[in-house]
Amino acid sequence: MTPDHAHQKAGGGGEGTLPQAWGGPSYELRSSPEGDGGLLEISMGPQHPSTHGVFRMDVVLDGERVVKLKPVFGYLHRNHEKIGEGTTYLGSMPYTDRLDYFCSLTNNWAYALAVEKLAGLEAPERAQYIRVITAELTRLQNHACLGGFLLQDMGASGTPLMYAFREREKILDLFESLTGARMMCNYMRFGGCRCDLPPGWLEQARTVVAEFPKFLDEFESLLNGNEILMSRTQGVGVLPRDLAINASITGPVLRASGVNYDIRKAEPYGIYDRFQFRVPLGDHGDVYDRYMMRVLEMRESIKILEQAMAAIPGGPIMDPKAKIRGFRPKAGEAYGRIEGPKGELGFYLISDGSPNPCRYRVRPPSFINLTVLEDMCLGHHVADVVVILGSVDIVLGEVDR
Repeated sequence: MTPDHAHQKAGGGGEGTLPQAWGGPSYELRSSPEGDGGLLEISMGPQHPSTHGVFRMDVVLDGERVVKLKPVFGYLHRNHEKIGEGTTYLGSMPYTDRLDYFCSLTNNWAYALAVEKLAGLEAPERAQYIRVITAELTRLQNHACLGGFLLQDMGASGTPLMYAFREREKILDLFESLTGARMMCNYMRFGGCRCDLPPGWLEQARTVVAEFPKFLDEFESLLNGNEILMSRTQGVGVLPRDLAINASITGPVLRASGVNYDIRKAEPYGIYDRFQFRVPLGDHGDVYDRYMMRVLEMRESIKILEQAMAAIPGGPIMDPKAKIRGFRPKAGEAYGRIEGPKGELGFYLISDGSPNPCRYRVRPPSFINLTVLEDMCLGHHVADVVVILGSVDIVLGEVDR
């Protein structure tokens, strides 16, 4: 759908100006085609139940049509990057858990990659396989929950979300038995992993993965062809391919717009180049395509997991050169990035040879992907805004940092 934005232009018959909540030109209060007397400014949040955290959207409406939208965040700012410059390299690992708290293990991996580049470390074979397995399990539970939350944002009953959380619980049980924590796992280490797989863990993981396609089949049969879902998502919140590229959008949101870019293929890290999997692409870049990207990517994650669990070798899980005490990477800089469930997650570090990085910077996908929210919402009804935001898949711990 290509919305007609002609009604956004200032016209005659103005009755004053709208008070400005942000910079830029003010809007004229005028009679709209619906005869409601002018434009209306509303604030959704910061405690709105569908903003996925402490997040606000300042929205200007003509009737129920969006003519301007500004994301407002910062309510959850926790000084993550400055803390990283004041603590040891290893001391920052648990803080990465708190970025995207749905995906602590992939957060750990991106940070570990950056430090390993600085220090010249490399994880052994077994640790590389464990990293892939835990990362793809993380992708499964993240995407499943996104589907459930998105349907709840549309006003569905709790059934899709409860189906998703049922599967998520199985994966969190695996994380708990491996790391001791369900969400804040603090598991990766520079040069490997904190501990090896406990006895029976791999068999339990194989069972969870083998049963996951049945859940996907149920989920898709329940939702994919649902008349309400299609009417609320198809042609809604279209993100054009060129805009997605120019705005540095990554992850499923980018691929839903037809851009074939996945870091696991474009710049393989770890051992991803050993696995056979496809990169799903959308045709329209709308909410429906963004929903389907998650469903299709879960099926590809299952393929990766099956291959990794079948080929995982024995052996050590830590690089023998890795040190915990007195860890001081040589002076230099490094950027480590991964294809996280929400897009490119990167850490940029500068070392001056001391125990702490002198510069610590996070490239969070949730924050970058939010920059096109207004473009996707213009011309749509206010009820669509919540659905469009839900299809981006943000976590405010990562947005604000």
